[in-house]
Amino acid sequence: MASSSNEQPPSRAQSLEDAPQAGPLPASPAPLPPDRSHVATEGRHPRSADLDLLATDALIRLLVEDQHAAVIAVERASAAIAELVELLCSRIAAGGRLIYLGAGTSGRLGVLDASECPPTFHSDPAQVVGVIAGGESALRRSSEGAEDDPAGAAAELGRLTIGPLDTLIGIAAGGTTPWVLGALELGKHRGATTVLLTCAPREQPASCDRLIILESGPEILTGSTRLKAGTATKIALNAITTGLFIRLGKCHDHLMVDLRATNAKLRDRAIRVLQTLQPGLGRADAATALERAEGSAKVAAVMLATGLSRVHAEARLAECRGQLRGAMESLDGDHGFRSRRE
Repeated sequence: MASSSNEQPPSRAQSLEDAPQAGPLPASPAPLPPDRSHVATEGRHPRSADLDLLATDALIRLLVEDQHAAVIAVERASAAIAELVELLCSRIAAGGRLIYLGAGTSGRLGVLDASECPPTFHSDPAQVVGVIAGGESALRRSSEGAEDDPAGAAAELGRLTIGPLDTLIGIAAGGTTPWVLGALELGKHRGATTVLLTCAPREQPASCDRLIILESGPEILTGSTRLKAGTATKIALNAITTGLFIRLGKCHDHLMVDLRATNAKLRDRAIRVLQTLQPGLGRADAATALERAEGSAKVAAVMLATGLSRVHAEARLAECRGQLRGAMESLDGDHGFRSRRE
């Protein structure tokens, strides 16, 4: 006799419910990045073979020796840098600004150079500005992913209200960073003068008014442009802003005369500047003059050379467009300035 059962065959819904569940669909593979093997800074250094096998003293010697190429690279570009400084002088004097734009190491170097101008030259912090891909946090923590967005600088350039008197210097060691090239294109659209500073030879982009190449060559650690490309960039930026502010009257002879004595180190330096400008001036008298000038070495120098009050010394400097040499000339022949060479 056949056995009977009350069990019913499973429904289709139950069968699907009990079936093993498939995992998530595999993600689409990321698109291949652009091939940058042709970029000079990505090339193989001829002396980098077996780098990891070198003794430490040989390794350090090689890393240091390779930095010499950075100086040579900037020397070769010195004429182009000088032309840029001349251009910047007229534009900054007319109220324009210098804006550095960069990602990663290049961005950090731009921000560093901009931030050092006010304490060195007593310049307006708005005259030289550094902008880095990824914002301020990228100064301390890597944000290299931000460099792939060509429109990434749009908000910051809008906040700065970039205009025709401004000069934008995009810094890109390999010369291909989308964030930098996109920022220059945006700046060009707003009427600014645009410059690309790079360590790899390339054609001048259409969005660029000037191209400056610091051809430092491949790195000992392949692709690590924080090495000699970074050194070459730092030298060039130092030369740009130092040359600019010297031309704008922030220097007299070899002295940083436009400093303000805001701490003990700067007060000592300002006192020594005044003593250099006025041979025979005692340290105490120099300190008194600096105090009367409310901490301005340049104003104190004019006061000492001309006998003018602080207010009139400031006005004299304004008439001379900040140039100390002209402002220190005697008004009546009684307080003539003598340099140490006379």
